[in-house]
Amino acid sequence: MYEERAAPLPYVVAWRSVTSHGSAPTRVLPDGCLDLIWRDGTVFVAGPDTTARIASSSPGSCYAALRFGAGTGPAVLGIPACEVVDRQVSLEAVWPAAAVRAIAEAEDPLAALTAAARRRWRGTDRAMVALGGAARAGLPVGVVAERCGLSSRQLQRRSNAAFGYGPKTLHRILRMQRAVALARTGESFAAVSAEAGYADQAHLAREVRALAGVPLTALLR
Repeated sequence: MYEERAAPLPYVVAWRSVTSHGSAPTRVLPDGCLDLIWRDGTVFVAGPDTTARIASSSPGSCYAALRFGAGTGPAVLGIPACEVVDRQVSLEAVWPAAAVRAIAEAEDPLAALTAAARRRWRGTDRAMVALGGAARAGLPVGVVAERCGLSSRQLQRRSNAAFGYGPKTLHRILRMQRAVALARTGESFAAVSAEAGYADQAHLAREVRALAGVPLTALLR
């Protein structure tokens, strides 16, 4: 069972999950986000992924989490996203043990996570919100930097801190996410490649395999 909804904080999604008996491991695609996760009484940070990872857990395992989009997670955690790329780190390595214990032992972990994030909320970085939108639209890095009023080097540094990687990698990941979403609506792969901004269908296939680890047809199954 998996369910999600908008959290009270901008660009943040709250989600819950319970692993059912007989569930197969899940392929989690990179999405440019950082997650703060409670799992069976432990709390950890799942950093931004650069490629898909396989997630598995014991039957009956319960999850409650916040997914931070638009580069909002690092300000809440107090560390740059590039420090946790492709990693899962105990929240005790980042926050005081007492604060983490309160979440771990909470009767409603999702409410506890949300309250803790709200206390540490620092607002949104307009430049990083703009970067995320531009990356989805496939705009060149130079255009994005100009729109944000930053040099390319400044944009790279800010993107590394907010998303865990630079604008070009962010663009590849968000384009792949868009392509998978389009393919799941039943569009042909040729139409998907054109609409998502790939050079051709072969380019789409190479990028999906590189980032997801399997062909697009396998993801749709």
